[in-house]
Amino acid sequence: MKLHKLNLKCILPLLIIFSGVPQAAYAMHIMEGFLPIKWCLIWAAATLPFLIYGFISITKITKEHPNLKMLLAVCGAFAFVLSALKIPSVTGSSSHPTGVGLGAIIFGPTPMTVLGIIVLLFQALLLAHGGITTLGANAFSMAVAGPLISYGIYKAGQKIGTPTSLSVFLAAALGDLLTYIVTSVQLALAFPSPVGGFTVSLMKFLSVFALTQIPLAISEGILTVIIFNTLSKYNSTDFKQLSIINRGA
Repeated sequence: MKLHKLNLKCILPLLIIFSGVPQAAYAMHIMEGFLPIKWCLIWAAATLPFLIYGFISITKITKEHPNLKMLLAVCGAFAFVLSALKIPSVTGSSSHPTGVGLGAIIFGPTPMTVLGIIVLLFQALLLAHGGITTLGANAFSMAVAGPLISYGIYKAGQKIGTPTSLSVFLAAALGDLLTYIVTSVQLALAFPSPVGGFTVSLMKFLSVFALTQIPLAISEGILTVIIFNTLSKYNSTDFKQLSIINRGA
């Protein structure tokens, strides 16, 4: 591994930009106790199959290619740092980068389900960001839906010949946005408007999230391109192995 050769001069400024985003102590993913227990159980059940398959995928990758453990850890750390940088949004939730697109592009979507849930668990326990009862809902939006769309967009871009940097940007940015679309759906399902029901409630949540999330998604896309290009430049052997893994997936 040659991770120590990362071009920090390129990476650190954007991380500083993200860290300068205003934060509020109460802001978090869908917070503890906010969702009815029914929806907590439903989203936990929906996330479970992806979590199990993610553990199987990570076990296979690290067993057959132990040198990729450090790169996997970097992807997890990237998601942890970016998703911890939050700004207030609608009541009961927040807006922030997700950071899961990078890992999904490199390792596939289900390993990021495992890493994303670990990130969410640490944030709930250590940063009061999210909650234990809402872990399934937050995991489904950030660690299942986001990585799936990022992986799908990147693979589609490769298939039609889109430049790699553009594919990475679109995958990371749209994966970020989809996370918030799913969060909006989750909140609208749990709290339909008394007048207009689910649709009116969904429009309300989407309208608020769109205003705050689009610039963050664009910024995350740019940062992900820089990190991806740096990793691929100094870890060409690892990326060749990952290409073999992806072809066999």
